[in-house]
Amino acid sequence: MIRVKSLDNSHRQQWDRFVNATPEATFFHLSGWQRVIEEACGHRTYFLYAEDNGVLLGVLPLAQIKSLLFGNRLTSLPFCVYGGIVAASECAGQALRQAACELAEQLGVDCLEFRNSHATHSDWPTKNLYVTFRKTLLADHDKNLKAIPNRQRAVIRKGLAANLQTEQEPGWQRGYRLYAESLRNLGTPVLTARFFQMLREEFGRACRTQVITHQGRDVAALISFYFRDQVLPYYAGSNFKARVLHAHAYMYWALMCSAVEEGVQCFDYGRSKVDTGSYRFKKNWGFMPEPLHYEFFLVKSKTIPEVNPLNPKYRFFIQAWKNLPLPIANLIGPLLARNLG
Repeated sequence: MIRVKSLDNSHRQQWDRFVNATPEATFFHLSGWQRVIEEACGHRTYFLYAEDNGVLLGVLPLAQIKSLLFGNRLTSLPFCVYGGIVAASECAGQALRQAACELAEQLGVDCLEFRNSHATHSDWPTKNLYVTFRKTLLADHDKNLKAIPNRQRAVIRKGLAANLQTEQEPGWQRGYRLYAESLRNLGTPVLTARFFQMLREEFGRACRTQVITHQGRDVAALISFYFRDQVLPYYAGSNFKARVLHAHAYMYWALMCSAVEEGVQCFDYGRSKVDTGSYRFKKNWGFMPEPLHYEFFLVKSKTIPEVNPLNPKYRFFIQAWKNLPLPIANLIGPLLARNLG
């Protein structure tokens, strides 16, 4: 008899053992996200698992974001690029899907969203806005460099010649400052500093900050997640000087090299919206886009919500945000960012 239950402290280790042992699971299925989302963002979470006779057979992390501006959604998982059901059997997966649909109707949300890496062949509406970029790293640095197209390889070499240095930040503050400045320049609200502090506290060395300096000054930073044999560069930031120094190219190349030295095999560049700047940047590295299959169970909404910067109704807001002084953007940004997910 398969039962669906809510995660509690006594089952966290069992949950994470299942996630680490299941190939389809991702870093974003780990139980630590429950505390991060609840305490740093203030949202209610519903981490569901299926079990039979005490044996855990599947997991589904969910969180509800309820906002006057952006609607009422139940998602697996907000602030994460991958999510959805991970199950050891079809029956366990069906039990979790049914429980999630019942929960969505009980909560009266607009929709339930699964951020799947792969298609599940359901008849739910699917958003085809996002792709991901993943590539296997070779053990030889020269071969990895040669695998990058000529034009991007030349940019990396310019970064290598710019007298840039790489530092591993023990904390998170330097990386956060550069990330916050970068998002303001893009017209996007930044998450609270507490969110990044908790990522570091919850995931330890699985969440690392790499800072790029020039003549003793920080110019770029990258916050990456490490999971099994994968590295996921996730939050990147820089100042205006970074572009002249080609610091972004240098930063990602430095991460590839250090990852290889640790035995990491998969470099996961993460999701991008099709035909945007970040999409083209990642393709220039020789990574091929893989479609992400975000599925929606519509409850109150009749169509898939479009809460993303490409929605025309947000254009004026984005342009206005770019002109805000950085201290003001950092002060009020988290109030908005926490509801974007």
